[in-house]
Amino acid sequence: MCVAVKRKLQLYYWKDREFYELQGDLGVPDIPKSMAWCENSICVGFKRDYYLIRLDGRGSIKELFPTGKQLEPLVAPLADGKVAVGQDDLTVVLNEEGVCTQKCALNWTDIPIAMEHQPPYIIAVLPRYVEIRTPEPRLLVQNVELQRPRFITSIRQLLQDKQFELALQLAKMKDDSDGDKKQQIHHIQNLYAFNLFCQKKFDDSMQVFAKLGTDPTHVIGLYPDLLPSDFRKQLHYPNPLPTLSGAELEKAHVALIDYLTQKRSHLVKQLNDSDPSTTSPLMEGTPTIKSRKKLLQIIDTTLLKCYLHVRPLKGLHQKALQVLLDQSTKANSPLKGHERTVQYLQRLGAENLGIIFEFSPWVLKICPEDGLKIFTEDLPEVETLPRDKVLQFLKGGFQELAIPYLEHIIYEWDEKGPEFHNVLIQLYLRRVQGLMKQYLNSLPEGTSAVPAGQEKGELGGFRNKLLSFLEISTSYEPARLISDFPFDGLLEERALLLGRMGKHEQALFIYVHVLNDTRMAEEYCQRHYNSSVEGNKDVYLSLLRMYLSPPEAHCLGPIKMDLIEPQANLKAALQVLELHHSKLNTTKAINLLPANTQIREIRLFLESVLEEKAQKKRCNQVLKSLLQAEFLRVQEERIFHQQVKCIITDEKTCRVCKKKIGNSAFARYPNGVVVHYFCCKDRSVCPTEL
Repeated sequence: MCVAVKRKLQLYYWKDREFYELQGDLGVPDIPKSMAWCENSICVGFKRDYYLIRLDGRGSIKELFPTGKQLEPLVAPLADGKVAVGQDDLTVVLNEEGVCTQKCALNWTDIPIAMEHQPPYIIAVLPRYVEIRTPEPRLLVQNVELQRPRFITSIRQLLQDKQFELALQLAKMKDDSDGDKKQQIHHIQNLYAFNLFCQKKFDDSMQVFAKLGTDPTHVIGLYPDLLPSDFRKQLHYPNPLPTLSGAELEKAHVALIDYLTQKRSHLVKQLNDSDPSTTSPLMEGTPTIKSRKKLLQIIDTTLLKCYLHVRPLKGLHQKALQVLLDQSTKANSPLKGHERTVQYLQRLGAENLGIIFEFSPWVLKICPEDGLKIFTEDLPEVETLPRDKVLQFLKGGFQELAIPYLEHIIYEWDEKGPEFHNVLIQLYLRRVQGLMKQYLNSLPEGTSAVPAGQEKGELGGFRNKLLSFLEISTSYEPARLISDFPFDGLLEERALLLGRMGKHEQALFIYVHVLNDTRMAEEYCQRHYNSSVEGNKDVYLSLLRMYLSPPEAHCLGPIKMDLIEPQANLKAALQVLELHHSKLNTTKAINLLPANTQIREIRLFLESVLEEKAQKKRCNQVLKSLLQAEFLRVQEERIFHQQVKCIITDEKTCRVCKKKIGNSAFARYPNGVVVHYFCCKDRSVCPTEL
């Protein structure tokens, strides 16, 4: 079986008195108007074209031909597994490959409205006739003229024509038993309410449903995505549901809210009754909910979903969130817990920031990790919240969440604002200073502190974060932050700030003469060296100067530490010369060396420099020779082209118009062909080559 649902085809097969899905849905280019099986294919008629869809596992689609002038496409199955397809007053027979099986099409006297195959005849309903023909041989068997009936007395026909009031009058006039008559009237009223909904008269439709006592779940099922999919599949409706979106969907939700609020109030009053719920189905044979408690749960859940879809102008968000808060602690409530509140708040957006700040604290208190997702979930509504206001809110009452929030917006959302980077560094610093005091007080007397970032526990974690962020972030403002750092510790962090400010000598002084770590000093130079930046191209020279002519300790400013008078370190300086000679100005480096430095001590440095200079000279010489050769080649080519002559005689004719060139303007192609200038239509193509 094939079912058309909007722009999809759903395939099923029957087994053990149940339908099972044959394969996944098939997408089609338009809404099907008519279709029929054709062996292992389906012939589908759309508004303008016919298509053949093969059930080969891939759902391959073959376009056949246009529908023609007829208002609706016409596809009729034939008894031998083929299909008859109408195009205006013609009908062709196709096989499962979409190939016409007859030489000539059937020709009707008018455009068929409907068609049926009763072998060996094909019967077609025309606007004024019923015509009976045979496909092979092509014969007209009979032509029956019809008169359009002037009166319709069938209730079924009235319902098809959507004449519900007339159908109700006829139903009331019937001589059936009271029970049957009441059931039919109730069915017609349900169809009337359903038709009002399809016409998008939502308020009128809900009022009729409320009077009829229709099962609320059947009414909720008219809306998209409000019921669980498993339960929704059990519901059936007389016609396809309208597609709702935008303002129409919002209007429909408002009508549903009023209807469900009324039904909820009615159910709460009957909650203690022992009798089951007496709601009726919209369509006969569709299951209904008997338990009032279960029905209340579905109504509450649906109301919350509706509140979420309705715009804030309706003033329903606070009401919905208060219901969620009240239900969050009730043991048997389907709304127990904080998850629904988190999801609700995530969808409100920046225009409802006040509501978010009002209803998020209780979630942040009982589950900070989930509560933070209100401000960090990867949703457009969450990402566009004003980050400065969110940060201020978290710092005001949930200080411990400010750091993970800033980490998320900087690392995940690529926030570049310097104010956020500054605050994150200040928060890291505050945590590190508090933990550092505890750590130093816990050290046994005479025991030195471990290197920065290698401390155990939270201190090591936060200090590593601080050092890493100071190194990789390019958005913070070091000049504003350096005054926040202590003068008696956290020297590694101070060195990073000084480096970002371009004060390389002060930073290197900390590494070389305070921390006594030459490795960190060289790593610092590797990070900052840039031969094209004025302030960074001499950073290795500053390191060399720090080893050979160290400044006094007061160059760091008011450092509250007992520092040993810095001493020169010729060995470290010579190692810098050997390893990084290519990044040093040779003349300046030699001038920094002490006067008593022996040549053998800098022999490796001088050899490396001379070898590098010699190699550069050889490369330049080779490049010069190559450029000279290229120059000579271009000169030779120029002379060759300048030697080409074009002689115009009295007999010279144009290769296009065959007339003499004479004194007219002319054009010459690279192959020597000469034409009049006005005959030269395409400069890139010679006319003799066309």
